[in-house]
Amino acid sequence: MDGGPRVPEQRRSGPAAGAEPAAVRFGVLGPVRAWQGGEPLRTGSPQQRALLAALLLREGRTATAAELIDALWGGEPPSQALAALRTYASRLRKVLGPGVLVSESGGYAVRGLGDGALDLTSAQELTARAEKARGGGDLGRAREHLNGALALWDGETLAGIPGPYADTQRVRLEEWRLQLLESRLDMDLEQGCHAESVSELTALTAAHPLRERLRELLMLALYRSGRQAEALAVYADTRRLLAEELGVDPRPGLRELQEGILRADAGLAEPSAPATRPSVVQVRPAQLPASVPDFTGRSSFVSELSEVLSAEAEAEGGRVMAVSALAGIGGVGKTTLAVHVAHRARPAFPDGQLYVDLQGAGPSPAEPETVLGSFLRALGTPDSAVPDSLEERAALYRSVLDGRRVLVLLDNARDAAQVRPLLPGAEGCAALVTSRVRMTGLAGAHLVDLDVMSPEEALALFTRIVGGERMAAEREASLDVVAACGFLPLAIRIAASRLAARRTWTVAVLAAKLADERRRLDELQAGDLAVEATFELGYGQLEPAQARAFRLLGLADGPDLSLAAAAAVLDLPAEEAEDLLESLVDTSLLESAAPGRYRFHDLVRLYARACAERDEQPPGEREAALSRLLDFYLATAAHVYGIERPGDRLVDHLAPTSYRGLRFRSRAEALDWLFAEAQPLLACAQQQQRDGRLRRAVDLLWAAKDLAESGANGKQYESAALALRDAARAIGDVRAEGRARTALSNVHLAAGRYSEADEEARRAIELAHTVADTTPLSWASTDRGIIALNRGRYEEAERLLTTARDGYRADGNLSGEAGALCNLAQLHQRMNRAHSAIALARQGVEIYQRLETNLRLSNARYSLGVALTRGGLLREGLAELSEALLMFAANRQRLWEGTTHFRIAQLHLAADRPAQAAQHAEQSLAIGFIGGDLIRGSVLNTLGKSLHALGQTDRARACWTEALLLLEQSEVPEASEVRGLLAPLDAA
Repeated sequence: MDGGPRVPEQRRSGPAAGAEPAAVRFGVLGPVRAWQGGEPLRTGSPQQRALLAALLLREGRTATAAELIDALWGGEPPSQALAALRTYASRLRKVLGPGVLVSESGGYAVRGLGDGALDLTSAQELTARAEKARGGGDLGRAREHLNGALALWDGETLAGIPGPYADTQRVRLEEWRLQLLESRLDMDLEQGCHAESVSELTALTAAHPLRERLRELLMLALYRSGRQAEALAVYADTRRLLAEELGVDPRPGLRELQEGILRADAGLAEPSAPATRPSVVQVRPAQLPASVPDFTGRSSFVSELSEVLSAEAEAEGGRVMAVSALAGIGGVGKTTLAVHVAHRARPAFPDGQLYVDLQGAGPSPAEPETVLGSFLRALGTPDSAVPDSLEERAALYRSVLDGRRVLVLLDNARDAAQVRPLLPGAEGCAALVTSRVRMTGLAGAHLVDLDVMSPEEALALFTRIVGGERMAAEREASLDVVAACGFLPLAIRIAASRLAARRTWTVAVLAAKLADERRRLDELQAGDLAVEATFELGYGQLEPAQARAFRLLGLADGPDLSLAAAAAVLDLPAEEAEDLLESLVDTSLLESAAPGRYRFHDLVRLYARACAERDEQPPGEREAALSRLLDFYLATAAHVYGIERPGDRLVDHLAPTSYRGLRFRSRAEALDWLFAEAQPLLACAQQQQRDGRLRRAVDLLWAAKDLAESGANGKQYESAALALRDAARAIGDVRAEGRARTALSNVHLAAGRYSEADEEARRAIELAHTVADTTPLSWASTDRGIIALNRGRYEEAERLLTTARDGYRADGNLSGEAGALCNLAQLHQRMNRAHSAIALARQGVEIYQRLETNLRLSNARYSLGVALTRGGLLREGLAELSEALLMFAANRQRLWEGTTHFRIAQLHLAADRPAQAAQHAEQSLAIGFIGGDLIRGSVLNTLGKSLHALGQTDRARACWTEALLLLEQSEVPEASEVRGLLAPLDAA
């Protein structure tokens, strides 16, 4: 059995880009037909249907006109074949509706062949499912899928379709149908359905007399039906027929079967008949707890688990997955989901349902022998017949369940060892297990990791408890509440129950109470329900090393931690740290976000921190753990900075670290680390506001400067810089404040907030002079010089940029010097000093090339490209800008990519290529750019000029109108130019 015939040209393809799948279904396993909304469509003449068939059998792949002509007429097409083909396609397109039959590359294709749209595809999918089921030993389900596939045939394949292609595919598909029939009949015989098969096989061998596999199956069916003589007669007939028709002997398999029948081979004997359904037992347990009336969401999990249970209940003679194990943190709703699914599955288990709370999260988990005793009694076993030992009880339990269909719900299990003796061994039974640990030790179990609710599900649960009217009146506050609960079902239920019991409270009152992280766990209590108590059960079972890791890892801010960062927090080798982390994942107190990355649920993190404050001894270990994490990030980020900017001496001026960081073999590997760690790194920096760690936190922002310039993490970088600036000012650390202001100035500058950037840079220079910290002076002077340049204050810009260049030279910072030269080049080209601008930019490029840097070289090429453009050397300018564009992309500097597209747009406009200019300007707007609203205004100005040149005057006016607003706000000379462009349009 295989997945179906594949003609060489077949490819799978989805709908055309931007097109909605058409609600049209097709059939080729019979007459070629089409339906829309259940109504048949008129597919036209035989030749027209032949075209449709040829396209459908390609399953979305485009067929050229030559291929289609060959398919319809072969080697002797009519003289007007191409015209006829186009006519057929035009007629079909009208019948099928827009977007179904499309013209592409001189040929045609049928689009929208999604699920269920083509009977051939459906048959292939059912066949694949049958193969999977058969491989898993579930012959009953495999037969069901094959019968479903065979039922899709409706007479002769491609009936009435002319042409050589249809003839070939008709033979191919008929051969496949016969293979499916043989596979299904083979499974019929495996399951003892030999008597029923004889009739069908007799008809099939008459229709296909030379097909030896059918003859073989008929011989076996006859022999197992006690008709040995007839079975041998089939062989004789077959041998004679093959000799007469083909001049060959039967194949070895048929001869071996004849010999086995002659000697009554025991291997050919009738297989064991499937067990018959036992009569209903006298005692039918129904122990499931009541399902909660407000069960909400979890639809995908309900469907998944219900399908597994349904498969088990419907299995006949084959073993289907008998165990489903749900794992998750306390309060995630494992029991609620399992009970809900179990109640839905009750009809499939008519002989009863068993339930037990194994108390695995508590100090005294239930003993398996005790549970087995209660199960045996519930199943009708007298007390006197219940054995004493665990092994004997387990054996009797499996015997009692044999032949019955019983569902066993094992709730709150401690581990796999507690569960194994309680699993039913009989086919037709199933077990649902819930636990805080993943049951990887249960062989063959269907494992389900239950996560928190989606925001929509969480809000729905909250609404069902507090009422739709209350939620609708304060929807935003309701969203705040479920978010504060971390979308954890238990926490939401507690919060909603508290609100429901207090009619004078508004949702906003509850949201305000939960907003305080220090009090949040205390607020999440109602009656005998408490989130903290649920977590306490899991924490109490941890070994000392696990408990320490749980407490210390919870101290770190950020969405997750890498293994290397976690090892720094714990001060352990990576291998030892990984063992601890994975053991915490197994307890569901920690989650594995991805291989080598770990995270806490928000409420679990709060609980871990509370445990750290309560239990971690000595208390200084908490501070030491965070200090190690900061050192790890700073040392590693400094290494990345050094790789990215060889010749830049910034790393020599960073605060020293005690804990070593990572080392990288390549620039790509270093960049991968920096961008993968961006969020936890910046969260760590922002968290470290205490004296003693503050300076290292600020320097971490310096070392991670690429994260601000890329645009990907600008907001988080800015938040960290603001927090550290304010913290430094509060404790009077002038050095840290000056450096934080320098970092903040750079963020504001990239976003185009020139006033804020200028103020931060000015104060940074003042503070740096106060404490003789020369490192920020060149940085801050550069930022102020760029601001003066963009605002048309050229003399001031030249003074500041020259100061920056001299400062870098004095420090021996070649990379910084090259950057200053490129900035001076931009100033000179603005001042119409084209020759000196190009010369300065080339000096910058040469320095960066000597340093073998990459990211900074792309900035230098950008500056040279702009200077060449202003100097009228457009071909050379385009080459430099194009190279810079590639380099920015390789360095993941999206904002610089967008800025470079803007400069390329300006170049194309200068070269009188408005279409290309408009294309690049649009790419710039789509990507983003360095400079915020000011550059956006310039891009829109360039786009407006391009569109005007293309005759799109109204759209140009719209661009210029928006550009003028942005440029006036930025107080730049370009605003006057845009006013001049708009004036004649407004006057017209």
